[in-house]
Amino acid sequence: MRRRILIASAGAILTAGTTLSNAQTTDPENTIYLDLKQGRVVIQLLPDIAPEHVARIKQLARMGFYDNTPFHRVIEGFMAQGGDPTGTGTGGSKLPDLKAEFTTKRQFLRGVCGMARSSSPDSANSQFFIMFAPNSQLNGQYTIWGQVIKGMEFVDEIKRGAPGSGIVTDPDRIVHMRVAADVK
Repeated sequence: MRRRILIASAGAILTAGTTLSNAQTTDPENTIYLDLKQGRVVIQLLPDIAPEHVARIKQLARMGFYDNTPFHRVIEGFMAQGGDPTGTGTGGSKLPDLKAEFTTKRQFLRGVCGMARSSSPDSANSQFFIMFAPNSQLNGQYTIWGQVIKGMEFVDEIKRGAPGSGIVTDPDRIVHMRVAADVK
């Protein structure tokens, strides 16, 4: 009997901890709704890790910049990249590029959202990627700005590109990308 009470108490504590954790991840001002044809992906923003990149993602989302942009580069077992209105991998917004905000506090794991860039660490602008699987080679080399907390199954359904290059013919597109606080 005593053992059951202890186990039940431990379960209640774990459940309370989970609820608290979920409450922390649903701050509408730091949550992105990424709507795909497959369904809604919910992304927790990480302003404590990458404040400038988070601010840029929110700014562009509020401008409607990401709406109807393609996932132009999608590599099986690696990542899906979007955020380029030209669909070529060379486009971006008219805003200035961002300085790198690399971290050792997080790693590139499944569902992590990172900012794409050129060979210059300070060249991120609007393009981003969502990881299908862990890739430690990206750690400390690219800025992490978010984490998928719901709807990863929809990310998994994004149309894949050609083997090697990941270039997608007739790519899936972002339907809408919004800050949760702005969605009524």
